[in-house]
Amino acid sequence: MKNDISVTLPGISAGNLLDGIPLGIAIIDRELRVVSMNHHLEVQTGYHLAEAKGVYVDYIIHSSLGRRGQVLRDVISGGETLAVEGDIISRDRKKIPVQFIISPLWNQSKLLVGLVMVIEEMVTIPACTPQLENYCETDGIIGQSDKMQAVFELIPLIAQTDASVLITGETGTGKDIIAEIIHKHSERRKKPFIKINCGALPENLLESELFGHIKGAFTGAIRDKAGRFKMADGGTLFLTEIGDMPLPLQVKLLSVLDDKSFYPLGGEKKLNVNVRVIAATHRSLHNRVESGLFREDLFYRLNVLQLHLPPLRERGEDVRYLLHHYLKIFAKKNGKNIGSFSDESLARLTGYSYPGNIRELRNIVEYGVCICQQAEVNIEHLPRYLLNSQEHDTQHQSKIRQSIQTEPDAKVIPVASMMQNTDDKDWAKLEKELIVKTMLQTSGNRSKAAEILGWGRTTLWRKMKLYGLTQKVKTSHDSVEPA
Repeated sequence: MKNDISVTLPGISAGNLLDGIPLGIAIIDRELRVVSMNHHLEVQTGYHLAEAKGVYVDYIIHSSLGRRGQVLRDVISGGETLAVEGDIISRDRKKIPVQFIISPLWNQSKLLVGLVMVIEEMVTIPACTPQLENYCETDGIIGQSDKMQAVFELIPLIAQTDASVLITGETGTGKDIIAEIIHKHSERRKKPFIKINCGALPENLLESELFGHIKGAFTGAIRDKAGRFKMADGGTLFLTEIGDMPLPLQVKLLSVLDDKSFYPLGGEKKLNVNVRVIAATHRSLHNRVESGLFREDLFYRLNVLQLHLPPLRERGEDVRYLLHHYLKIFAKKNGKNIGSFSDESLARLTGYSYPGNIRELRNIVEYGVCICQQAEVNIEHLPRYLLNSQEHDTQHQSKIRQSIQTEPDAKVIPVASMMQNTDDKDWAKLEKELIVKTMLQTSGNRSKAAEILGWGRTTLWRKMKLYGLTQKVKTSHDSVEPA
């Protein structure tokens, strides 16, 4: 059955239309040469349209469809759409499982003039069901990695309930955006979403901000003031950096969560509220509880539902998608015709660890767009600290320090002391020594070492194999877990 598409191939101008579709799309002529491809496919393959146009498709889309384009020629000869699963190899040699949908392309005279190839990554299919389609790319939260897909799957489930939520993750991972998305898709979406940073105010001001005060409650209280709890009545209150909340206020917060009521500062009349609380922290609340800095009962009261946002360094190909996403945003915002990154700049950006996570990546791209006066962001348009290899390594070291020293009472003296004098070491040697010292510190417990370093267990094991540490550490410490 013939396709309803009716266009003349030489006159196709589908750039904006194709770029708006979140799937890889290529238009191919009868000679199997690339005529056009959208931005999503550029990201998947690593090739820009300018260098792909007119090139035989096999040289651009390295796929499992077979050489000499036999599958594509079968569609041309048969004139019917074909759907087949397979994989493609990106320019950086990553194998991506996909589904190919290949359709004949007809002109206005009903002549077959080429093909439309749609490439859908298999890992994205679970996240594009009707229940989850709004979470694939919402307010800058973009994720194709397994860890982000798990987050997207949890969001609608959490949004459907009214229980307290604890969102954890490093600074800059987007905890506030996720909290707002949960609110927007909950039954409370028509009511206020109120946010307050529990670590930004001293105790007395924070109490007033949360619970309000009456006139004369303290010096300067010249009128009654409604607190954030009252302002959020019927909606959601987002308590960011909950781990920094002073202990006395933790007691009052626990009471509000249990009783749904409170007294304003200096007041004698109890106020009733109906508020859902979402809390977030970059700290380990388990460690805060053990240190006596956070109430255990409050922790369990907040941690009814938990959502952890992975750091950007653990999200793989998401970095590339985010880079291009923000490039389009800032290019449009600044009125610039910048469509891509150079190979050199992209290699530097995808190889960076982003200790500041998405917030840092966003700032880097905005800086590059503001500086760039060309059609693509080159290496010289990146912030200076990314251009100097020694400064670049220092950023990695800062990330490790941040992961290790999140808690003031963390017992990391051997590791911290090793980090002090590193000018004469390259990063590989530093990282290898860091792993060894951390494994010694944890008596070979790989799970605990990974937690201290801020890595996943598989990331730690991969780095141990890279540096040839698996046999060495196993021999010295029999408690190390097998691969």
